[in-house]
Amino acid sequence: MKPEKPFNRMWLVVLVLLAGCASVGLSSTDMESLFGKTVITDQRNEFHSAEAISYRTDIEPILENRCVVCHACYDAPCQLKMTSPEGIMRGATAKKVYEGTRILAAEPTRLGIDAQSTEGWRAKGFHPVLNERSRTPEVNLANSLIYQMLALKEARPLPDVALLGDDFDFSLNRSQTCPTREAFGEFAEEHPLWGMPYALPAISDKEYATLTSWLRSGAPMSGEKPLTAEEEAQVSTWERYFNDDSLRQQLASRYMYEHLFLANLYFSPEPIFRGIEPATQPQRYFKLVRSYTAPGVPIRIVATRRPYDDPGVQRIYYRLQPVSETIVAKTHMPYRLNEERMAWMKSLFNEPEYDVSTLPGYAPEVAANPFVAFHDLPVKSRYRFMLEESEFLISGFIKGPVCRGQVALNVIDDHFWAVFVDPDQMEEPEFADFLSQQSNNLRLPGEAESNSGILSNWLRYSRLHKNYVEARNAEMLKRFPDGQDLNLNLVWDGDGHNPNAALTIIRHFDSSTVVKGLVGQPTKTAWLVGYPLLERIHYLLVTEFDVFGNVGHQLMTRLYMDFLRMEGEHNFLTLLPQDERIRLAEYWYRDASDEVREYLVNYEKQVLTNPAIQYETDSPQLELYDMIHQRLSGALEDKYHMAGAVTPEQLDKLIRINRIKGTAANIMPEISFLMVDDMAGGQQVFTLLRASGHSNLTGLLYEEDNRLPDEDYMTVVPGILGSYPSALFRISSFRLDKFVKDMSLLTNESDFEVFATRYAVRRTDEQFWNHSDQLHHWYRRNDPLNYGLLDYNRLENR
Repeated sequence: MKPEKPFNRMWLVVLVLLAGCASVGLSSTDMESLFGKTVITDQRNEFHSAEAISYRTDIEPILENRCVVCHACYDAPCQLKMTSPEGIMRGATAKKVYEGTRILAAEPTRLGIDAQSTEGWRAKGFHPVLNERSRTPEVNLANSLIYQMLALKEARPLPDVALLGDDFDFSLNRSQTCPTREAFGEFAEEHPLWGMPYALPAISDKEYATLTSWLRSGAPMSGEKPLTAEEEAQVSTWERYFNDDSLRQQLASRYMYEHLFLANLYFSPEPIFRGIEPATQPQRYFKLVRSYTAPGVPIRIVATRRPYDDPGVQRIYYRLQPVSETIVAKTHMPYRLNEERMAWMKSLFNEPEYDVSTLPGYAPEVAANPFVAFHDLPVKSRYRFMLEESEFLISGFIKGPVCRGQVALNVIDDHFWAVFVDPDQMEEPEFADFLSQQSNNLRLPGEAESNSGILSNWLRYSRLHKNYVEARNAEMLKRFPDGQDLNLNLVWDGDGHNPNAALTIIRHFDSSTVVKGLVGQPTKTAWLVGYPLLERIHYLLVTEFDVFGNVGHQLMTRLYMDFLRMEGEHNFLTLLPQDERIRLAEYWYRDASDEVREYLVNYEKQVLTNPAIQYETDSPQLELYDMIHQRLSGALEDKYHMAGAVTPEQLDKLIRINRIKGTAANIMPEISFLMVDDMAGGQQVFTLLRASGHSNLTGLLYEEDNRLPDEDYMTVVPGILGSYPSALFRISSFRLDKFVKDMSLLTNESDFEVFATRYAVRRTDEQFWNHSDQLHHWYRRNDPLNYGLLDYNRLENR
């Protein structure tokens, strides 16, 4: 435990406990009478000169690496987003974003969208965390909630223990305590150990002094760096393209916007579909936004709840807005723009022959149904637009601004693979006509908007989906009578080079990760995804999902996703013999309700007898996986394969982690990062993932009832996957064998406590921040495109 400073810190305790008095407007004279001129003068000598401090150079790095790692996105405590000056100026509120029982939708509080000024946020119930009253150095500190929190931590650091006590709440849905400046004295008295960073070590003396000096001087901030001439030219080129006046371009731009609005766009000349990433982190990112103003004048955001909602005017414009917030891994979705990308977009939406005589409206029954709104766009072009960037598209419901995704994610397995239907298998215009005929059955719950009922809507969409499945199966029987010609040509091979041809989805309870390639052990389930399914997943979980929606909206999203998961699994099963299809369907849905089992088994019996694929063993699923590997061999991403990432000796030790199952795996955290120090001073980083076994995933909000801990297993991959580590481990390379052996022998929580004591960098470790900095440095250097700050809100206290 860091010792307290004997004299020059003692006044902090008094200041913290009397902060409520100061916040109501103590004068400089009042402050001096309370604390004494000598103490204040001595304390100032510790601070840097305010004039010498640069926000971008000195302050922002501290805020990012010590504050943003907990305060970003909607799951930032008290909605205090410290990712930008605008977020800090907005302040905090006790209003919850994640409220799964609310009857009516909440008012959105999206930074940069739902209010454009500090006054606007005050009107929405946000209170300041910086001084907004008379400007003197002492009052700037006393009225700064940020300073009060930091000073509380300096005065009362964490106790010198490995595990924190019950006074700290680490549960995911913990009650929020969001004191205002006026209530801070009471907060400090009730929770003296809750200074910031919460339940983590205090920041360093140098960092504390720098932040204090900045806050004392009024917390001056810097504006964004202006665009370079090259960036301005790029922005102008793209805005001209997106805002061409033709009806075809307006429709195509609307389609592209509704799929790209979450993207962090960046300019880079590297080829877009060859798995080649920039060697350094892009200098600037942009968002594609809807604006009331045309290119050439300042952007005025169309602040609708959803990206397809009615803007209230006849014409809107698509603009590129510079990203002003810190990049965090949990929402970072990079998307490359260059000449090749524009040529590709034109080949999809500008070169084909098709007519657009009128633009679709914004009524919910139209805008929430992409099969209606974009009927005039070529189906194959729409599918190619999504397919060839499938990792980005699937990441939308994984890494979108929802942050905490259990509503959407407890409907998917912890580890599964996804491959895609070859677009050349879609015969136009027959397929386009089929989708047009089925557009009513393909309606999505989003048309009910954010205040949805449950039972009536559930029955309606259940019936519609059943109608679609029956119609699709009938079409399949016509296309492939008796299974003729149904073979692996149905699976897209990435055109021989595109690594988006196969994805691995790994769930970490309420967050998840999507990566290119077939990563880890053979998975229990797999999906075969075609255009109708890919489009509905995107609209259900990204475009129309509203984190501020009511309980009905969120539960309908969860229930409908059940259908889509089963559809993807069913598509995959069509490539297997019928008896194997039924066996796997029953295995995947053990202990499911009779209705679900009947639905799924009938689903399988209605399809083809057997595909035209020759199976030779009694493990056809594994055979199929091998055949898919071979078919996609020219495109498969190997970034997360252990072979080639480590030495043969390391591989022999690490690969044993993939054989850890049952109790030992169940005791391990959902996701851990392991840093291995070699003898030469270098580091390697690995991600340890726990896949949790379930009998089925159809139990609404009762996931634990379906848990099968004996089926849990571990997977190790090189590099960093995921954004929310539950644990951080660090070992020297010579201890690797012992680390793996000890992990495999875990039998209970007491074993894990010993294991963590030996190998973990716990949240109480005095070297925690040093390790965090080294981990981020490794991440930025080794994976610059995907790099973003990690989030420590899920760190365990074990």
